[in-house]
Amino acid sequence: MSARPAEDLVKQWESEQALLRQQVVEGDTEDWQRAPDFSGLQRVGGVDLSFIKGDDVNACAQLVVLSYPDLQLLYEDSQMVTLTAPYIAGFLAFRETPFLLESLQHLERDQPQLLPQVVFVDGNGLFHYREFGLACHLGVLSGLPCVGVAKNLLQVQGVNKDEEHQSQIAALQKGGDCFPLTATSGKVLGKALRSCNKSSKPVYVSVGHRISLDTAVRLTHSCCRYRVPEPIRQPFTAASFSCCVSGFLPSVSSSAGKMHAVGSLLCRKEETASPSQPPRAKCLERPCEAATKALSRCTCPLATGSVWTQLYASHTPAAATESQSPSDRPTVSPENTFANTSRLQIHDAKNEVLIMLGTFQEQ
Repeated sequence: MSARPAEDLVKQWESEQALLRQQVVEGDTEDWQRAPDFSGLQRVGGVDLSFIKGDDVNACAQLVVLSYPDLQLLYEDSQMVTLTAPYIAGFLAFRETPFLLESLQHLERDQPQLLPQVVFVDGNGLFHYREFGLACHLGVLSGLPCVGVAKNLLQVQGVNKDEEHQSQIAALQKGGDCFPLTATSGKVLGKALRSCNKSSKPVYVSVGHRISLDTAVRLTHSCCRYRVPEPIRQPFTAASFSCCVSGFLPSVSSSAGKMHAVGSLLCRKEETASPSQPPRAKCLERPCEAATKALSRCTCPLATGSVWTQLYASHTPAAATESQSPSDRPTVSPENTFANTSRLQIHDAKNEVLIMLGTFQEQ
């Protein structure tokens, strides 16, 4: 894209953002939001786009709806999409919102009784260059209450990842503790929240639409079993796994082959503090070489056993394993089996992430 078209597009998008920004409601609008225990809230949703490593055009648009307060899966939808709008820092919503909005509209048409009463967005809301991030954009266009939850700090409007910020993080002693993200203007744009006792690394919560910041923080904490709230922590269910594999691994014919190959392909986007670079894809790869062969137990200290072995055993046709000698067949020690569940375990250097086919649980 040449400089002039890019400049014209930025001006157009800035104008659209300014108009839509005027429609953002920064306060509570629902009775359940004012209740101490969120009485009346029954369904919470989460949306996200997941990318393939090295590909910032093709993505998997995902929507999940969970029951509240038990956070059980009620609905999920995953669709492969092709992003046509260019990436320009501060305008991520123009690339992603159309597909996320389509997922919500599809649900409203087909199963309106499952439409979420609030939507968690993997990204920022008012905590944004022009106070109109992805969560605001989706909220205004959908009309639904939205909460922005970012895993990384967007350094904007005087909020920086400096020593003061780090000391504030260190002061968060338990799940639910938080501190404000205050712009140079004095306005509080969001809050850094220690979402659970298990993780000392905060998430960054901001208003998207039709909810107050205090309520957004309180609700986010109530939806966290781990660091990231459940509606956006469960991006890869059986449907989304199948969607991604079918769309990007057409040359891998066997189920076992696809499951092994996808481990190095599935990615999660992360916001970057640099305005000159698009969000980087953080690949959930396997650092443990022993597990990559699928026939040996994992020796990685973070693991209890190779579930790659179990995947191989569970999804390889019987004829393929019967032809092997007993010593060569994939085996899993009883203490390391997961009853009735096929799982794909992947280790991240900072977070142990367990992606399961059919059920998701982080250990």
